[in-house]
Amino acid sequence: MKKVVVALGGNALQAEGKEATAEAQLEVIKETTSHLADLIEEGYQVIIAHGNGPQVGRIVIQNEYSSKVTPAMPFDVCGAMSQGMIGYHIQQALREELVKKGINKPVVSLITQVVVDKDDPGFKNPTKPIGPFYEKEEASILEKEKNYVMAEDAGRGYRRVVASPLPGKIVELDSIKTLIDSGNVVITVGGGGVPVIELADKSLQGVAAVIDKDFASEKLAEDIDADELIILTAVDKVAINFGKPNQKNLDKLTVADAKRYIKEGQFAKGSMLPKVMAALKFAESKKGRKALIASLDKAKLALKGESGTVISLE
Repeated sequence: MKKVVVALGGNALQAEGKEATAEAQLEVIKETTSHLADLIEEGYQVIIAHGNGPQVGRIVIQNEYSSKVTPAMPFDVCGAMSQGMIGYHIQQALREELVKKGINKPVVSLITQVVVDKDDPGFKNPTKPIGPFYEKEEASILEKEKNYVMAEDAGRGYRRVVASPLPGKIVELDSIKTLIDSGNVVITVGGGGVPVIELADKSLQGVAAVIDKDFASEKLAEDIDADELIILTAVDKVAINFGKPNQKNLDKLTVADAKRYIKEGQFAKGSMLPKVMAALKFAESKKGRKALIASLDKAKLALKGESGTVISLE
């Protein structure tokens, strides 16, 4: 049984242009989990990771606007809340799909902490988009009134950006391994994990940041010795010269070529770049490992080599 870490992007959790309600999110996730259930039916041992950018941003906004009525929660607590909300929806919807297929397999989501370095340069240079999109004028007002750092996000508008430190130790790793070994489908490192720093006395303290879910998924895949890492996104393949007349979709990408294209600036910072960086890191971490970047609805085909972009050492 191949052990596969599946990293779900924003399109797998929330439909663009639709209301950001819990009901709408659950409907999108039901479609998403139908594809995950297909992988489980094929015999893959699936471990699920997911992003939380829009969701944690909205939870923060809800906290801020209601702060006169009830105290606002710290950013790290909002991250944990998003893990619980998204995990609940995934485990409910996936269980329903598995029952339809006659598969008796428990699904569990685990609130996961990930240690980061308090001196990580990411704290001085916020880059991780969270929350909804804004017009330029709205973004300028938020910068002045709330001291938010706002940045243009891949031509789609402006979003708040927060610190995005690299993931270190996954605190609940032993629990994750135990749950996997017991036959559970595990949902973990949601939103990249709740970022914490380890103090001198070994206690943990939450920090205001969002770890990139692609890097956290790669760390998880390494730590549990997964066979493959599959990063699901909105496009079928990785492309160079994206959006230009000479755009080229790639079936395969070696680690060396990926590094070269990154130096050339071929991949957008807010979208494809972290996916390619995470994929190549996993591919070069151990001989025989490979990563896939593919669209959600073609995940099964990608694992069969019939879609997506394969990233490997050679």
